[in-house]
Amino acid sequence: MINKNTSADVVVIGAGPGGSSVAFNCAKAGLNVILLEKLQQIGLYKRCAEGLSLGSLKIIEENLGTKIPQKCIAQIINGAIVYAPNGKSVIIDFEENAGAIMERKIFDKWLAYQASKEGAYVQAKTNVYDIIKENDFIKGVKAEFEGEKFEIKSKITVAADGVESIIARKAGLNTTNQLINIDSGFQYEMSNLKIEDPNKIYLWFGNKIAPRGYVWLFPKGKDIANVGIGVAMSEKPAKYYLDKFIENHPEIFENSSILEINAGGIPVGGFLENMVLNGFLVVGDAAHQVNPIHGGGLKEATVAGKIAANAIVNAIKKNDFSEKILFEYNKMWWKERGDSLKKVEKLRHVVEKLSDNDFNMLAEQLTGDDLVEFSRGSRLSVLAKILMKKPSLLKLGKYLI
Repeated sequence: MINKNTSADVVVIGAGPGGSSVAFNCAKAGLNVILLEKLQQIGLYKRCAEGLSLGSLKIIEENLGTKIPQKCIAQIINGAIVYAPNGKSVIIDFEENAGAIMERKIFDKWLAYQASKEGAYVQAKTNVYDIIKENDFIKGVKAEFEGEKFEIKSKITVAADGVESIIARKAGLNTTNQLINIDSGFQYEMSNLKIEDPNKIYLWFGNKIAPRGYVWLFPKGKDIANVGIGVAMSEKPAKYYLDKFIENHPEIFENSSILEINAGGIPVGGFLENMVLNGFLVVGDAAHQVNPIHGGGLKEATVAGKIAANAIVNAIKKNDFSEKILFEYNKMWWKERGDSLKKVEKLRHVVEKLSDNDFNMLAEQLTGDDLVEFSRGSRLSVLAKILMKKPSLLKLGKYLI
C-alpha cells in the first residue's frame, strides 16, 4: 500500500472509466503509474443510466486489447422507443443486438483491474486533497490513506475526478462550466416493473415531463431497470419530475420497489479548448467530455483516456512535460471527438428551445434511423429542413446548417 512519500511517472486521480483508461494505456507503455480512488470501492456510485452501444463497447475492447466479460453486462439491447409529449412513439429497431446496459459497479472495477494487470498500482479510499506545484509545473499530489498523509511526486498528474473536479481547480486549470451546460440528474434502480420489451430502452420527451431533458428507462432484466431523469436546473428538483412521472404511469410502476438511488450534476456541453497545464491534464467528466444530447460519458471518457495516454507517453519519451508538449492531447481530442461532439451540442441547443407541439410534429416526420444519426452529430440537415418549414422555427433550422 502507499501511505508514505513516493514517486511515479504518472499519478491519476479518479478510477472511473477515464482515469482507468489513462492508467491502463500508460502502464501498458511501460510507465510507472499510480491510480488513486477516493471511494472505498471503485465503481461504488453510478451517475449513469449504464447504456452503451455495441460500437462503443467494441471501441473500448480495441483500446484495451481484451473482451469485456459478460459479468459487466446486465442486458443486451436491440433498439429504443422514443415518446413525444402526445404519446406518439418513434421506434428504433435494429432487429439485432445493438447495445448493452452495463453493471457499472462491476465494469469500473474490472477496468481498474485491467490497469493493475498492466502494472499500474491502484489504491481505493485514498483522498487526494491538494497538488504539488513548483515553478509553474504540477509536480504531484498530496493524499491521505487511512489517516496517513503522504506525497506522490510525478512527472505528469491526471485529474479524472468527475464533474466536480477539485484537483483541476487546485492545479489552476479553469474547468468552470456554465449552468446551461449542466443538467440535474436523478435515478432509481427499480424492480418489479412491467416492461413491455426488456431489450429496448425507453425515452420520454416533453417540457412538462422533463424540462430541457427527458425521462429514461434502461432495462437490466425482464422486470428491473434504471429509471431516471435529466432536466435543466430549476426551482423544482429533478426528483420532483421523476416521482411525478412514475406516479402518472402505474401501468409500468405499480407495486415496484426501489433498490438504489443516484443523483448529481450531468455535464452536457461546454467543451474545454485547453485541458492541459505544465505537467497536468484533465480527462472525462472533469473535462466535460460527454455527449451533449444524452449526457453519456462512458465511451467518451475511455476514448479520451487513450488519447491522453498517448500524449503522456510522448511527453515522457521527450522528457518534456510542458503545456506546449501536452497540448497534443487537446489537438488530438478535438480532431477525434471534439468537433463531432460540438455538432451534437448545437443540436442540444435547438432541442431545448422546442415546444411540446414541436416535439409532436417531429415525431410524425422523423424515423428511428434519423434519431440515431442525430445523436452522433450526423444528418442534422434533415432536421434543419423540417424545422425551416415552420416559420417560427426557421431560425433554429438555420442554426443547424
